[in-house]
Amino acid sequence: MIVLGGCAAVEEAARRAGVEIEVPFTPGRTDANQEQTDVDSMAVLEPRYDGFRNYLADGLPECVSPEEFLLDRAQLMTLTAPEMTVLLGGMRVLNTNYDNSSLGVFTSRREHLTNDFFVNLLDMRTKWEPHAEAEGVYKGRDRDSGKERWTASRVDLIFGSNSQLRALCEVYAAAD
Repeated sequence: MIVLGGCAAVEEAARRAGVEIEVPFTPGRTDANQEQTDVDSMAVLEPRYDGFRNYLADGLPECVSPEEFLLDRAQLMTLTAPEMTVLLGGMRVLNTNYDNSSLGVFTSRREHLTNDFFVNLLDMRTKWEPHAEAEGVYKGRDRDSGKERWTASRVDLIFGSNSQLRALCEVYAAAD
C-alpha cells in the first residue's frame, strides 16, 4: 500500500506541475499480515538515518557525517550520483521530510514535482550561514535584504558545495 500511495503521490505532484505521467506499480509481498510479524525482532530494522528525508536519530556516532550517511543510503539503494541527486531534489519539493521538516524544501510550490530545489539551491542571491540555535542547520538569507528565505541541513548544502554534485544540480536546474 505504501508503494502504491507513493506512485499515486508522484503522479499527482507531476500533474500539479503541469505534466501528465503514469507511474507503473508492481505489488510486492502480500503473504504476511501484522499478526504473523514479530514486531520486536523487526524493530532492529528501523532506520537510524535517512539523508533523503533529512532524518538522523539520536545517538549516532559523531565520527560519521550526515553527508556520509546519505552516501551510505544511496549506495545501499545502488543509486548513481545523478540518481541520488535527482531523487533527493524531488523528495524535497514533494515535501517528504521526516516530521514535516522544512529543511531543504526550497520551493514555494510544495508537493509540485519541479526543479525548484536545484534552482533555489544554486541561487547566488542566497547567503548561507549556520543557525545559531540548531547544530547542522543553516539559514539562507537574501543577500540584499537579509530576509530569511530557506533553511537547510548539511545534506542539502553538500549539493551546492561539492563540485561534482553541484555540476549535476546545474544540469537539473536548467530550464531546457
